[in-house]
Amino acid sequence: MARYDFTTPRLHVAEDLRTGAEIPLPRDKAHYLVNVLRLRPGASVLLFNGRDGEWLSEVANAGRRACTLVVWDQTRPQTAPGDLHYLFAPLKRARLDYLVQKATEMGVSLLQPVMTARTVAERVNIERMRANVIEAAEQCGILSVPEVRAPVTLADALAEFDDARHLILCDEDAPPGDPIGTLVSLPPGPLAVLVGPEGGFMPEEREAIRAKPFVTVISLGPRILRADTAAIAALTLVQATLGDLKSVKG
Repeated sequence: MARYDFTTPRLHVAEDLRTGAEIPLPRDKAHYLVNVLRLRPGASVLLFNGRDGEWLSEVANAGRRACTLVVWDQTRPQTAPGDLHYLFAPLKRARLDYLVQKATEMGVSLLQPVMTARTVAERVNIERMRANVIEAAEQCGILSVPEVRAPVTLADALAEFDDARHLILCDEDAPPGDPIGTLVSLPPGPLAVLVGPEGGFMPEEREAIRAKPFVTVISLGPRILRADTAAIAALTLVQATLGDLKSVKG
């Protein structure tokens, strides 16, 4: 039996969730339920807010531009969020959308855009990033929604980094080795992953990163990966070795 209900529409809301609560939806979500999915009063909708678990609700009224849901029963309690930060050089629009969605699916708890010398995206639309995070969480049964932070320079990211957290640098210039062996040798503690821009870090950037005592360097293999592919590869390695995939049994 599936652990999640993927047949009932699922929405993220900001309001607190409890039995009997009435949730008036913003216009875009009301439009989606009423005009796209064509739900009518009495139809079921799953709700989550990242704090109160997942709840079953039903459509109380459905107009052309408005929709109110009434909350009934909790279907899943809130689970403890993960603690994996993902730092990355932003990509251009479509590929950034993809990267953010996949990082959310892979269980990151925080997304931090980092501007480097070779970053291809000059601007980062934070609200669009948040919308992609929520969409991925809605579609994949995720209860905890990752935090999205405003872009910072690489220098500021390193200066402000919590040195109690291990920062794993995925470096295309690292000599081939055993990334799993490197990861399992790390002492216990919170983790972060850093992936650079398409053209790689500048030599002085790489030197500044590697000089930090909280940084561990790994190679993702003999092939040069696109940044969005590197994100999935790196997060999979970390989650399978040290994170929540390690305890998954077939």
